[in-house]
Amino acid sequence: MIVIKFGGTSVANADRIKDVAKIISDKLKQEKNIGSVFSAFSGVTDKLILMSQRAARKDETYRSDFDKIRLQHLNVAADLGLKRNKELHVFIEESFLQLHDIVHGVFLVRELSSRTLDFISGFGELLSAKIIAEYFQSAGIKSFFVDARSVIKTDETFGSAKVDFRMTNKNIVQLFKRNNGVACITGFISSTQKNETTTLGRGGSDYTAAIFGAALKADEIEIWTDVDGVMTADPRKVKKAFTIPDMTYIEAMEMSHFGAKVIHPPTILPALQKEIPLRIKNTFNPTGAGTIISTKPSGKDYMIKGISSIDQISLLTIKGSGMVGVSGISGRLFSALSTSQINVIMITQGSSEHSISFAIKPDDAIKAKKAIEAAFNLEMKARMIDAVDVEENLSIVAVIGENMKNT
Repeated sequence: MIVIKFGGTSVANADRIKDVAKIISDKLKQEKNIGSVFSAFSGVTDKLILMSQRAARKDETYRSDFDKIRLQHLNVAADLGLKRNKELHVFIEESFLQLHDIVHGVFLVRELSSRTLDFISGFGELLSAKIIAEYFQSAGIKSFFVDARSVIKTDETFGSAKVDFRMTNKNIVQLFKRNNGVACITGFISSTQKNETTTLGRGGSDYTAAIFGAALKADEIEIWTDVDGVMTADPRKVKKAFTIPDMTYIEAMEMSHFGAKVIHPPTILPALQKEIPLRIKNTFNPTGAGTIISTKPSGKDYMIKGISSIDQISLLTIKGSGMVGVSGISGRLFSALSTSQINVIMITQGSSEHSISFAIKPDDAIKAKKAIEAAFNLEMKARMIDAVDVEENLSIVAVIGENMKNT
C-alpha cells in the first residue's frame, strides 16, 4: 500500500489532472491499494482567504472573487468531460451555496474568526478531491471520495489543529476496510469532536498524507510537487543547486524547519515514528528519481546535505547582570512567550548566561517584547535586566547534514 499526495500545481487544471490519472494508473500496475491526497487547485486557498478578508473589510469585490473561484471549478469539471455528471454538479453548486452564505455572513458582521476562516479555506480541497474522484471513475479508475474531516479528529486549535491520533488512526483503518479502489482524500482539513472544520496549517496536505500513511502502515508515502525533490539549496537563489538523492528524516526535518518549501515540517514525524520512507517526486518529471527520506540513506553520504534559509526574521535579546547564575530565567522567559502563543524558531544563549537571544516571526516581535517586559518587570525596574533589544530585517541561514556531528 502506498499513499500519494499531489500539490496544487500538480492539479492546477484539467491537463495536469489527466497527468495525475496517468501516474495513478501506472502505480496500480504494482499496487492494489492507493490512498491519494489532493490539495486545492493551484492558488485557490489563497483566493479563498483573500475573498474572506475582503468580505470582513466590507469590500464588495469579494463577490467577484467568489464568482471567479466558482467558475474556475466549473471550467475544470467541463474540461475533464464531466459536464453531464449530475452528482458532481449538485455537489459543486451546494458547496458554493454554502460558501456564499458563510462569506456573506462575514461581510454582514465584519468579523473573520479563525474558526470561520478554517471553514472557508477548506472548500478548495473538498472541491478538488471530489472533481478528481469523479474524473478517475470516468477514466476507468475505481475510486472513492474521502472527506478527511470524517476521519481526522483534532483539538480546537483553529488554523493549526493538533491531531488526536488514537481516534484518527482507528477511523482511517475502518474506512479502508469498508472501501476498495483509489481513495481520493481531501488534504489540509480535519474536524473537532463536535465536527467543526479545522485545518492542519498551510502545507497541511502533506501532513494529511503522512497521517493516512502511518495509520495504514503504508510501504511508502509519496509527495508529488513541481520540483525534482529536495534541493541542496533554493534554486531561485543558488543556480547550481541540485536534487539530494537521499537523506535522513532528521536532515529533512531540519531543512523544512529552516525554510525548505518542498515538505511541510509536521509531515515527517508520523513517517519517522513508523519508519515509512517518504519520497519527493516531480509531477512534471515522473521518471525522475526524486528524493527518498528514510532512517538511513543509501549511496554516497555527504558531510553537508543542504543549505536552507528563512527570510524576514526578528531577533530579540534579553540580557543583564541579574541573569548570571540565577536559575529559572529561561523557564520564565519561554513560559511568557508560550502563554502569548509565540513560536520560537531558534534560541541561543551566551556561555556566561549574561544573554539569551531568540528568533521569531516579525509579526510577533511587538507582542513578544511586551510579554517579556511583563514577565521581568521587577528585574527591569531594578536594572538587573536591560530593556529588550529587537533587531529587525534579519535572515537565518542553516547548513545541514548529519555527518557534521563530531567532525
